[in-house]
Amino acid sequence: MGPSVVSTAVEAFHFAPEYQLPHWPFVPPPELGSDAVVRHPIVIVGAGPAGLTLACDLAKRGVPAVLLDEDDTVGVRGASSRGICYAQKSLEIFERLGIYQRIADKGITWSFGRTFSGETEVYNFNLQASSVSAQPPFINLQQFYLEWFLVDRLLELGVVDLRWKNRVTRIEPGEQGVRVEIETPAGAYAIEAGYLIDASGANSPIRAQLGLDAHVSRSTDRWCISDVRFKKPLPVERWTWVDAPFNEGRAVWQHLMADGVWRIDYQMPEDCDTAYISKPEVAGARLREQLGPGVEFEFVWIGPYGYRDHLLDRFRHGRLFFIGDSAHVVSPFGARGGNSGIQDAANLGWKLALVAQGRAGEALLDSYDAERRPAAAENLKVTSRTARFLAPRSQAEHTMRRAVLALASRYPFARALVNTGRMSVANDYPAGRNLLEGARSVQNLPLRWRDGGPCTLMQLLAEGTHCLGLWFAPTREQVQAVADTAASLPLQLVAIGGDSGLPTLEPDDALGTQLGVHAPGSFCLLRPDAYRAALLQDPTPAAIAAAVHTALAHG
Repeated sequence: MGPSVVSTAVEAFHFAPEYQLPHWPFVPPPELGSDAVVRHPIVIVGAGPAGLTLACDLAKRGVPAVLLDEDDTVGVRGASSRGICYAQKSLEIFERLGIYQRIADKGITWSFGRTFSGETEVYNFNLQASSVSAQPPFINLQQFYLEWFLVDRLLELGVVDLRWKNRVTRIEPGEQGVRVEIETPAGAYAIEAGYLIDASGANSPIRAQLGLDAHVSRSTDRWCISDVRFKKPLPVERWTWVDAPFNEGRAVWQHLMADGVWRIDYQMPEDCDTAYISKPEVAGARLREQLGPGVEFEFVWIGPYGYRDHLLDRFRHGRLFFIGDSAHVVSPFGARGGNSGIQDAANLGWKLALVAQGRAGEALLDSYDAERRPAAAENLKVTSRTARFLAPRSQAEHTMRRAVLALASRYPFARALVNTGRMSVANDYPAGRNLLEGARSVQNLPLRWRDGGPCTLMQLLAEGTHCLGLWFAPTREQVQAVADTAASLPLQLVAIGGDSGLPTLEPDDALGTQLGVHAPGSFCLLRPDAYRAALLQDPTPAAIAAAVHTALAHG
């Protein structure tokens, strides 16, 4: 990160001490030195947010897996913040996995943002206004902390074999599995994966080896991150300038993270010298231009970045699956990159678990690509539009942006056109074989049992792997009629009000609105990832069984 003090003729800019990241020991795997190729049902490559989330999801469901990573620590060496914004859907996933509270305690919860053009506030927003979840719209936390917490949780659960300093050098896909060749400090070995999941990131060596076209597009836009700690705190709000007067009319983002560290992203000229713009004296001069001479601060990290996007044609290739950045990369606007990878993992995890346990059809795994690729394509479209707004490529685009900014402070219609990043939301899924009407995610509502005890939807889905049948005021006769059918399925029945003998939650208007149902007797089927799979007005045993079988690709 450079020397602790960098001197200039004008001012000495101080750096905080470097973060001390944890390291885990290399343990020689049992396959070393053997000619036998051991088969593992599920092997994950890459211990970033997507790979760790998937491993943790499987472990929570009691499904063994092997996780391979070529490093022995978390984060990116030498980089501080990297990914920082974790969206509500991701936070709900972490609630189910058992690390949400640790994230909330360490990170910065926020929902309010301001957008400026020049020195004028164009508009502000409060994301909490449309939320009914037990989790907030966003928490900011340095990515290495998130990965650290996931590793700790994996070690606590003890189901996944986490192998550090294990670098995948080659794979060989087959009809019944994938051969994986691995290098370690103690020598090379090979294993076979029943299913191989590539979570190795944007520069996936597996994708490169297979020659899969990711349709890469590189942006000419350039940025410089300054991670800064101030002596006096600033408001806990997301501030964005479209054309900051203190950055030569270019964009600036300002976010608070854990440990009192602010991440400030400065848009730079496309032809800038990235080494020069990252010098402490240059970054310090930018901060002085923004904050004035009297604000005391220290640097935590400085670094340039550009971005690219890519999208694979298919996320499933037989026994091989791509998740996170190995499958898709989008520009960083709106926090749609890392969150999308986390949600890939949550989509695939329960499907792999049910198939591995013989409780769902193999065809269920096809729905991963059918659902998550359209989600990635939507995120790519949304972030590309933001990039064009922030870095117009033609005179017409410049003219349009100036007009939008001029009108936005006075007219609501124009505010909707100001595009500094459409914030990450849970993607809707299109209709398909397992979602006949398509689906949207249900927020993790705080609920209460009839005896007054607190509960959430994620807590109902946290143990084992099952669908959740939420039944509005069923009768005892209705419940008795479906008891045998429900017992034969991966299905947990919960009543909303009524006197049915089932575990019963107090009626809640927000829950009815989220599920799209209020009428007594109505039955809503939620998948293990909290997406609505079916809504039944006449929940007969045959109708419930058919809905579950469709959701799980049976028959």
